[in-house]
Amino acid sequence: MPNKENVATAPEELNAEIPMVEETPEPTLEEKYVQVLADMDELKKENLRVLADGENFKKRLLREKEEYFKFATSAILEEIIPVMDNLDLALSHGRQNDACKDLVAGVEMTMKIFLDTMKKHGLEQIAEIEVPFDPTRHEAMSQVERPDLDENTVCQMLQKGYILKDRLLRPAKVLVSRKP
Repeated sequence: MPNKENVATAPEELNAEIPMVEETPEPTLEEKYVQVLADMDELKKENLRVLADGENFKKRLLREKEEYFKFATSAILEEIIPVMDNLDLALSHGRQNDACKDLVAGVEMTMKIFLDTMKKHGLEQIAEIEVPFDPTRHEAMSQVERPDLDENTVCQMLQKGYILKDRLLRPAKVLVSRKP
């Protein structure tokens, strides 16, 4: 006995069950050419973006390298600053005693050579007095009434400050004048 499912169907019935797909016409050579040109332009733009990214990366690395070398000495110089403070302290105490005159001269020469060497490496002292107070370079410890100076003028240096190639390592600790 034949099964209803196994019954052969007519070709017309098969065509009716299959949806008709519209065939797209093959693009012409001119259309293909235009598409290839558009693809090439897009690839050129992408290539230029990648090249620009590479150049920017190189420039950034070079800038970071220069910055690193510029401030590579900052750690050791920060550790040397207390040595310079102690030499300054020795000079200030030695100048008060006439018996230490020769020793003070030797320490002054050593300090000068030391400061010149540090300057070659970009370290500069902030030690000026009677200059306007600059909060980017000075740390005000107190104010003092000084009628002979303009207001907000550095009138006394408590501790020298230091700058390494435009970067503040330690602000100068100062007393600042004010009007009575």
